[in-house]
Parts: sequence; structure tokens; C-alpha cells
Amino acid sequence: MFRSLTLLLALAVLTSCYSTHQADKIHGVNLEMPPDPIEHKHMEEVKNVHANWVAVIPYAFTRPDQPEVRFQHAGRWWGESVEGTAACIRLAHEANLKVMMKPHIWVAGQGWAGDFEPHDEAGWKLWEASNRAYILTYAHLADSLDVALFCIGTEYRKTTAKRPDYWRKLIQEVRTIYDGPVTYAANWDEYANISFWDELDYIGVDAYFPLSTNARPSLEELNANWQAELTQLEALSIKLDKPVLFTEYGYRSIEYTNSGHWNYHDDTVAVSMDAQATAYEALFQSAWDKEWMAGGFFWKWHFPNRRHQHDRSNDYTPQGKKAEEVIKKWYGRIKE
Repeated sequence: MFRSLTLLLALAVLTSCYSTHQADKIHGVNLEMPPDPIEHKHMEEVKNVHANWVAVIPYAFTRPDQPEVRFQHAGRWWGESVEGTAACIRLAHEANLKVMMKPHIWVAGQGWAGDFEPHDEAGWKLWEASNRAYILTYAHLADSLDVALFCIGTEYRKTTAKRPDYWRKLIQEVRTIYDGPVTYAANWDEYANISFWDELDYIGVDAYFPLSTNARPSLEELNANWQAELTQLEALSIKLDKPVLFTEYGYRSIEYTNSGHWNYHDDTVAVSMDAQATAYEALFQSAWDKEWMAGGFFWKWHFPNRRHQHDRSNDYTPQGKKAEEVIKKWYGRIKE
């Protein structure tokens, strides 16, 4: 009798913990910062997929041969200015959405920051000082507006490997300014090599794992191929006693969408809403309910504007596509 009662109590505790964990899951959206001011109704629309978090991304820019990080520059989009970012955060809070501040650097001529590397020591010093100014500016803003999570950088694969002490010092400086949890958004092929996870609150991963070379892999294939990646993520989570957060995840609405988006140009693959939706479903089925999984932010959400419209039939956004219904189903489970 006593053993049975003890077992029932243990199961009740586990069930309670699991329910609380699910209720606290981050159902997030990475926002494209708008070129023009937006209205309250536009932020409210984000909640149509049952999101409870948004990531604001005030891009800065640099060049391989001119490593200074530039922000607050002429010609920037409204939402990428300090003032525009602040306005978007306020709109998110008015809509009862929590916010992750996620500064992100675009490298002119190559885009992705993962291959960025200054050519000499003078270049490294210039990049370090200007990146510090950029990050600390937004750390001050995040703290002043009660932002719920701060991300110190995104996919800077070579700099995290070659200048880990710089990143450790930057984290420590951010924590003197910003009183909240901090993460870093590591690329899927970078996260296992980050040496400063111990300084952070979440293991942040941009989860663009290449899982199949097939044009339209089945749900069963993708679920099976997720297992090796999840095993490694779980092992790191257990080792560091920290949850994993998918700081970015998502798929283009094309064939071969699980094969690595960097391998394909727009004119070489066919549009496929089904492939995108299946990829999302596999991620949710495989990863989302893991106890070590804090949730994540899909890539990405566009606000309506008349100056920068273009065909998004094959890009990442799930808006108006079959994948949006998949996200809505999984994000909405906590409301059931």
C-alpha cells in the first residue's frame, strides 16, 4: 500500500513538472524588422499562430575587408534603428508577447557571419571594439525595456573559435548592464565547439541541420534522421545542466529543404509547400516535447509594407502556407 502511494505521488509530481514545462515552452517567432513604422494590429497578428515570444533582430553590417560593425547608420530600416527596435519591443509587450533581443550582423558580399574573419590583428581589434559597442548598446536597451532574454551574437563561427576570451568578457559586460537570462545563437555545426556555454543560461542553436538529400523526404525518414542530432543535443544539455533553445529554426518552401539551404539557388529548385510543412512537422514531433528543449523561434515573420514587397513563395516564411497551420497546431497545444 505504501509503495503504491509513493509511486502515485511520484507520478503526480512528474506530471505536474511536465505540464509546467510545457506551459513555459517558448513558442517564438523571429521578426523581420520593418522598414517603416508598424501598428499595434500588426504585432497582434503574430499571435495568430499562438506565439508567446518574438525575437527582435536589429541588424548591423560589416565587410570582410572593413571589419568595423556599423549600426545606427544612414539608410537603415526603421525597425533596425535603436528607436525603431524600442518601438517594436513596446508593441510586442502591449500584445503580451515576451521578447528576445537578438542582435545579428550581416556581412556585405557574403551575408553569413560564420565565415567572417578579420585579416590581421588590427582588424580583429577594430571588429571587437565595434561589436562590443553594438552589443552593449542593445543590452542597455533590453534592460531599460524589461526584455525577457538577450542573445549576445549569431552564428559567428570563426570568431567564437578563435576569440573565446573576447566572448567571455563580452558576456560578463552584458551581465553588468542587463539583468536577465543570456544566450548565444550558435550555428548547427558550431554549437558543440562553443567553450563558453557555462557563462550562459541557454544553449542556443540555429537548428538548420541537414537531414536528408531527398527532394521530398517522408515524415518517417526525417523523424528517424533527427534522432542522432537530438542525442547529441541532449548529451550536451545534461553535461552542462542547461536547456537547449532553438534560437532559429525553419525551412524554405522548396524541394530539398532539409538538404541545407546554402546548397541551392532560387532558380534551381521547385517550390514545395508540402516539403516545408513536412519538415516542420518532423521537427515538432521529434524535438519539441523533450524535457531539455526550452522551445524556439521559427524563421521568420514579415510585416506588411508597400516599399519592400517581393515574391515569398519559396522563402522561409510560413505565412499563408501549409507550414503555418503546422506551427499553429503545435504552438496552440498549450491553449487546449
